[in-house]
Amino acid sequence: MLMLSIGKLTYAQQNIQFTQYIFNSMSVNPAYAGYKEEWFGQLGLRSQWVGLDGAPQTGLLSVDGIVDPANKRHGLGMQLTADKLGPQAATSAYANYAFRLRLDEEDTQRLSFGIGAGVTQYSLDGSVLDPIEGGDRVVPAGKISNWVPDVRFGVYYYNPRWYAGVSVMDLLSGDQSNNIFRWDNTTTDNIRRRRHMYFIGGALFNLNRGLDFRPSLLVKEDFRGPTSLDLNAMFIFGRRFWLGAGWRTGITVFKREYNRVSGNSLSGRNSFSAVTQIYLTDALRIGYSYDHIVSRLSSIQNGSHEITLGITFGRRYNRLLSPRFF
Repeated sequence: MLMLSIGKLTYAQQNIQFTQYIFNSMSVNPAYAGYKEEWFGQLGLRSQWVGLDGAPQTGLLSVDGIVDPANKRHGLGMQLTADKLGPQAATSAYANYAFRLRLDEEDTQRLSFGIGAGVTQYSLDGSVLDPIEGGDRVVPAGKISNWVPDVRFGVYYYNPRWYAGVSVMDLLSGDQSNNIFRWDNTTTDNIRRRRHMYFIGGALFNLNRGLDFRPSLLVKEDFRGPTSLDLNAMFIFGRRFWLGAGWRTGITVFKREYNRVSGNSLSGRNSFSAVTQIYLTDALRIGYSYDHIVSRLSSIQNGSHEITLGITFGRRYNRLLSPRFF
């Protein structure tokens, strides 16, 4: 049974995180829009903690590309996300714009500044909850929901050998709300997420003809809970078959209130993942990843599965100067 604690402080990071963000980083940085310099669409489906009642189910649909093929200075992207966790649900839509500065004559490196704007509908179905005491006024009698706007900003730099980016999400979210949901009886007072900051970085090493190595990392900070660190390593065979693994963990970087209250560091290992991506054609790719949790929760669930389908479409105006590995 999945229990939902309401009315107490919670410091867990709230933003959705896909294991396969390494194939399309627009979900964590709006400045990534247009990076592939072709129109690209991706569908992602994630089933987390399989076998656990009420476990998270998430879907993502995104499209991005450049609107000026000659200069490639303007990138646009759209994202639709639907997420469900037990009685909670969140559906969001975002539009992203990236201004892409050319840094050399060969056009092998660019610095992008991105901004995204969107809205999320958060909802909570109180009829799904099973409180210990009937008539609990903290639990809504039915379904409540609210629309919350959001603005996000990011910077992204890349060249053929490495990339780095930093972004801030949920800029309109205030710090006055300790919980996602606050209400008076069944009237929604405030529903919002906490601000998050992301740092992404990675590199590409040519090991042999037809074999490349692509390590990367993601750091996620919500300014209240433990800092989240993702480390990934992918081998690329013949530029068509990707195979690798990842490690996600919480790390203690700053002294936080939960350290003082509970004395817990919450910085132990979290999960390992296996990731693969295959180019079925030059325009069509499919990815799959499996996450295995390293905790006491591992005995009551069967891991997390994620699948993505990506397609390049539209007219190819000119040839890319370098393959897009990031």
